[in-house]
Amino acid sequence: MTQPRTGRCACGAVTFKAPDDPLFVNCCHCTYCQRESGASFGLNFLIEADRVEWNGDVEEVLTDSASGKGQRILRCPQCKVALSSHYPGLGEAVHFLRVGTFEDVSGISPHAHIFTATKQDWIALDPGIPAYEEFYRTRDAWPEDSVTRVKKALGR
Repeated sequence: MTQPRTGRCACGAVTFKAPDDPLFVNCCHCTYCQRESGASFGLNFLIEADRVEWNGDVEEVLTDSASGKGQRILRCPQCKVALSSHYPGLGEAVHFLRVGTFEDVSGISPHAHIFTATKQDWIALDPGIPAYEEFYRTRDAWPEDSVTRVKKALGR
């Protein structure tokens, strides 16, 4: 493991530190991520919640998601930048940290593209990275050590 990664919102009122070993990195092309980010996709660094150190308070905003189960977005209460999300399947145990909020994004690339059925037409996906029209089964897509780590985080 290299040095932990740090991140922040736009105004700097909320900062965080996370280890440089995500469970997985998803590039999500769903229309919800496109709308929420104002960009072509969302890039999420999945990490156990107990491994993230937060400085500053966040506000929680409940929104819809492509799965239909919703998500809880953690935002800076001042500048409103989305820093992370929690999804029902993994609950409080895993943060989906927004890669764009890291101070240094070098070396972070997706392990998989998801919800590619709704990706923007001009985006050409790397054929070397698995792509799923919707979501995937975690145990089929994630490395074995990440599956073990998330099971531990979930108390299973």
